[in-house]
Amino acid sequence: MTLPNWTREPLVHFLAAGAALFLLFAWIGEEADPASRTITVTKEDRARLALQWEQTMSRAPTDAELDALTEQFVREEVLYREALRLGLDRDDAVVRKRMATKMDYLANSAAETAQPSDEVLQDWLDTHAARFAEDARFSFEQRYFAERSQAEAALASGVSKGEAISLPASLVMQERGRVAGHFGEAFTRSLEAMEPGEDWQGPVASGFGWHLVKLTGRQVGEVPPLDQIRDRVLADWQADTAKARREEGYRILREAYEVEIER
Repeated sequence: MTLPNWTREPLVHFLAAGAALFLLFAWIGEEADPASRTITVTKEDRARLALQWEQTMSRAPTDAELDALTEQFVREEVLYREALRLGLDRDDAVVRKRMATKMDYLANSAAETAQPSDEVLQDWLDTHAARFAEDARFSFEQRYFAERSQAEAALASGVSKGEAISLPASLVMQERGRVAGHFGEAFTRSLEAMEPGEDWQGPVASGFGWHLVKLTGRQVGEVPPLDQIRDRVLADWQADTAKARREEGYRILREAYEVEIER
């Protein structure tokens, strides 16, 4: 039997493992105990410690050095579990941020190292040609808002004006590099995904805040062949695919929560 391609996704494996643990603990009637007194250092743990040393020192550790790394690992594990026992992880913004970042990493790490086929990259190049055309140009108007909610309200009510900011309100057939110089790379990528027209679109994020955009024109010049810009196309595919998987992973997890916000 041939399994669907989505079953090979690391994110699916991650979620399936979480569901299996939930069912196991529900069946045996116990919750996972993060403060267990048993610490097992596996062969895989020691191999990972050795690899981290080698990446830093450009040589494999000696037996004595690996033993010292293992003892340091055990020390950190003991202190980590005792910190959890004391509840030191609660209300700590740094710990909270780092754990959220690690969850994001689990979702997108496979995409960051994936090596897609030339067929996939060619399709990506064709779909996002404006990103790779050196002389791509844009014509657009923009209105700035400090908060996303303000931009959304302005879009819903019919855009008239935004907040004051030292950015051009409109540009005509401006080169991609100059647009990115004014508004940033993320903003420029959003322009590439828009369809030109007379409607306001957005909100679009930049390093300054949020913008409503009317894209009135886009000119895409000659795009180099894939074999000349393969590394750029690959990096672009990996970055966007990782981001999409990260957001999809969060969406799936978020649907399992009911959030109440007191105002």
